[in-house]
Amino acid sequence: MLARDGIAPGQLLPLVRQRILDALAFRRQTVRDSDAYRLIFSEADLLPGLIADRYGDLITLQVLTQAMDLDPVRETVTRTLAEELKPAAIIERVDTRIRELEQLPPRPDQVVFASDESAAKTATVVSMNGIRFHYDALAGQKSGAFLDQRENYAAAERYARGRALDIFTYQGGFALHLNRVCEQVTAVDASLPALQMAEKNAALNGGREIEWIEANAFDLLRDYADAGRQYETIVLDPPAFVKNRRTLDTAMRGYKELNLRAMKMLTHGGVLATCSCSFHVAEAEFLEMLLQAANDVHREVRILEKRGQAKDHPVLLGVPETAYLKCVICQVL
Repeated sequence: MLARDGIAPGQLLPLVRQRILDALAFRRQTVRDSDAYRLIFSEADLLPGLIADRYGDLITLQVLTQAMDLDPVRETVTRTLAEELKPAAIIERVDTRIRELEQLPPRPDQVVFASDESAAKTATVVSMNGIRFHYDALAGQKSGAFLDQRENYAAAERYARGRALDIFTYQGGFALHLNRVCEQVTAVDASLPALQMAEKNAALNGGREIEWIEANAFDLLRDYADAGRQYETIVLDPPAFVKNRRTLDTAMRGYKELNLRAMKMLTHGGVLATCSCSFHVAEAEFLEMLLQAANDVHREVRILEKRGQAKDHPVLLGVPETAYLKCVICQVL
């Protein structure tokens, strides 16, 4: 839904352009300490089916609805972003499954604008909270990085201490922040390419050496907990377990197992930063799962902060799907 009333044919493209300008103005007001952030967040910016992210001098686009896939709309989006932000390139990242659901023809990931057409730039280095990250617009999950966790990275760093364990590290977002304040950091992911990029990111920033481990998180946590390993800080940032409400019960058991084992390994007063990016898991359900996990291991849990996605991923009242990320930072006693 683009408007509550009808839109005359001649009003559509000016409306899209103005909403893009409004979205960019909002980011100028809210984004701090980063040159990587979401520019347009679909319904939350009144542009359903359009996502745009900024990574330094690169912009990525995702077009997810038939309306936004119209050629005149696409051209307006690309031209407006190019004029306003002067990027080196704009790259379209394609969600094949969504395009199939929307009955849209397949498209490849591609450069749709380049300031230098003879050598379109698709990789760069960006900064979040003073930490540098490699970014390749044609590789990686989602649009390439988890920008919605940017402010949560900094929040976790404020509480972290001692020995830290980062589970589902992906390209090292939490681990690199923890490494600035913790004595030792171990980071775990099942994806070897993600860990290889995380190691490159670590090399960009210097500091203490991080232990990178390729492993299944559930198996590793079980083995570490059974072995009696102890940590002062643990971060759990799993992928979306819940694709629909039918899988909710199974997913909640998975969340509980992860958090139970993490609580078991935390020292008295240790910090747990635990996340869910599944829209179908309500905050109340997530907190109830944490309580059950704490009860099972006979620990008390004190909530330090309840957080959501970064401000460049705004929540639109009346569209609950725009509020999806839960991040609870707590102290385990």
